[in-house]
Amino acid sequence: YRRLLGEWQRPDGGYVLAVTGIADDGTATAGYFNPSPINVGHAEARTEDGKVVLFVKMQDQNYPGSTSTLTYDPLADQLVGVYFQAVQRASYDVVFVRR
Repeated sequence: YRRLLGEWQRPDGGYVLAVTGIADDGTATAGYFNPSPINVGHAEARTEDGKVVLFVKMQDQNYPGSTSTLTYDPLADQLVGVYFQAVQRASYDVVFVRR
């Protein structure tokens, strides 16, 4: 999961996801910013169908239960996936590029 470490930015809005650590069990230490910090309640890395996936669940005002499920694309060095905005009950395709 080492490739997930670092700062990732959404080009469409400036959101930043900072992954600073990943334990052996996949538990990740992550921060989410817009530009102010948004509390991350849970983050984990796992392997699904041979692909590395990062799951991030936010627990903060305006973001209660919102999630990002992101697959690492090694060729593009990007995180690609779906952001679920829990308050609006809407899903959006997102891409994060390494900063």
